[in-house]
Amino acid sequence: MLKYEHVVLESFGSALPDQIVTSTEIERELGPIYERFGLHEGRLELMTGIRERRFWGEGTVPSDASTKAGRAALKASNVSPDDIECLIHTSVSRDFLEPATASVVHHRLSLSPKALVYDISNACLGFLNGMISLANMIELGQVKRGLIVAGESSRNLVRTTIDQLLKAKTPSRQEFKTAFASLTIGSGAVALVMTHDSVAEVDHRLLGGVAATATEHNDLCRGSADTGFGSSAEMSMQTCAETLLAKGCALAQPAWRALKQALGWNDGQPDRTYCHQVGSAHRDQLYEALDLDAKDDFSTFEFLGNVGSVSLPLTMAMGIERDPPAPGEEIAMLGIGSGLTSVMLGVRW
Repeated sequence: MLKYEHVVLESFGSALPDQIVTSTEIERELGPIYERFGLHEGRLELMTGIRERRFWGEGTVPSDASTKAGRAALKASNVSPDDIECLIHTSVSRDFLEPATASVVHHRLSLSPKALVYDISNACLGFLNGMISLANMIELGQVKRGLIVAGESSRNLVRTTIDQLLKAKTPSRQEFKTAFASLTIGSGAVALVMTHDSVAEVDHRLLGGVAATATEHNDLCRGSADTGFGSSAEMSMQTCAETLLAKGCALAQPAWRALKQALGWNDGQPDRTYCHQVGSAHRDQLYEALDLDAKDDFSTFEFLGNVGSVSLPLTMAMGIERDPPAPGEEIAMLGIGSGLTSVMLGVRW
């Protein structure tokens, strides 16, 4: 269990692509596949609740998106770029294998030349892992101000998935099933400035967090070989979605109990929750497993799809912007990622 006394969430920033791609558009491209299996248009939205997702423009790389979000987060705070002592880039998507994509973002944001700069990648949990890493440094007094960024790009994955399905001579129903989750992936970027309370201008406290793992299920969602995620890379992903959902919810239960116990939350707490946005089935079953009311969820999957590591923090950023929490409200961030790993964090606004 991780506990913090001096870590503050100073400001969020985000960026969204302009291009909207509807589930209907994707299904029409997959017309021959749908006809082969006797599927009707509307199945993708019916199964996932995802109406649309977004693509960055051609040639956009993850550092472009992360830089936009980072700039927005800095603008929302009074923190100078030169005061940032640590930058962590946390998305699955990255410009290349070497150097760290964080180095590109650091240069574009003109951050301090003395800052620690590195990438963290852990499927959909990279951003929360970045929050923990930065929080540990802040709590120890090693840094006073840091920035976490993530920019996910889905264009290549979705396009490759569609192309591979259409090119296959006789795709099986199982092949289509394991590729289905790839059609839900969206693009977006998010960033967060975190500070030591001695220099903070707000009082949004990171209280602590827990982690739980079930790595025997690391094969339930597998991406293509690690060759980088630039604009020229072909990506693919196979997902055993039903099993992944069941095992993920099972893993979340002990993590949720541990977080509530560690933070002293009773059955009426926290006041708000934000979860990783995969789709309607994931949200509903997760909340049922944790004995929470899904009606209280602030969801973004309908119009953003599953934005990977960006999904949970972007959803929280949008949620608190549209409906600002009252001072003292307690918030849970419920993260689950392939691997399997669960990270849950508690915040007092």
